[in-house]
Amino acid sequence: MTGPPGELFDYDELRRRAAATMTAVEVDAPLVVLGSGQTLDDLRARGAGQVVRRRRGGGGVVLIQPGDLWIDWWIPPADERWTGDVRASAIAAGRWWRDALARSVQGAVEVHEGALEGATAHRAACFAGRGPGEVFVNGRKAVGVAQWRVREGTLVTSVLPARPSAALVDLLAEAPPGLAAALDHHTHATLGLTDLRALRADLDRISGPWTTLHRRLSS
Repeated sequence: MTGPPGELFDYDELRRRAAATMTAVEVDAPLVVLGSGQTLDDLRARGAGQVVRRRRGGGGVVLIQPGDLWIDWWIPPADERWTGDVRASAIAAGRWWRDALARSVQGAVEVHEGALEGATAHRAACFAGRGPGEVFVNGRKAVGVAQWRVREGTLVTSVLPARPSAALVDLLAEAPPGLAAALDHHTHATLGLTDLRALRADLDRISGPWTTLHRRLSS
C-alpha cells in the first residue's frame, strides 16, 4: 500500500446531515480501521495487503469483518437524544444495545458506565479494553462503542463482531504482550444469535425514531 489511508466515511456529508440517522454498515471483505492517532507505520508490512481506512474519533485500530453487526447513529444537536456529555452519549447507545440483546441472549447483559479501563499498551486495539457504553454479556465484551463529536452532531459507532479479532495481533507492527487475551470477545455464535435482522429491528425500535440507511463498504 502506498499513500495515506482513505477516510472511513465522507465526514463532510455527515456534518451536513440534518436528520437523526441510524445506519447499518456492511463490508464485503476484512477492513482494518485505524484510530485517529494511528498511521500505517503501526501496521505490519503496511497492512499486509489489507484494505485500510482511517476513522475520526477513537484511538485504537479495529478489524471489521464480513457479517459484523455494525450500527452507527448520527445525532444532530436539535435532536432530543443529543447531549454534550461524551460519556452519556456512549452510555445511551450501550443501553439501547443492552435492551435489544436482553431479548435475544442468555445471561447478564451489562453496560460499562465507568471510565476507560484496561492496560495502556492494549489501547492500540480499540476492542481490547472497557470503554463507556460498551456492552458485556456475563462479563465478556459483546459490543464495542466509539464516537466522533463536532458542533453539527455526534456520530456513535457500535459493532457486535461476527468473528474473533485475534488476527488483529498479527497485523500490528508491535503487538504488546497479552493483547490476544485482551481481545477475547463474544461473537454472534457465542451469543447464540441467529436472527440479526430482528436484532437490528429491535435496536431501531428501542432507540428510534430515526431515518434509517444501509451502507455497504466495498474493497
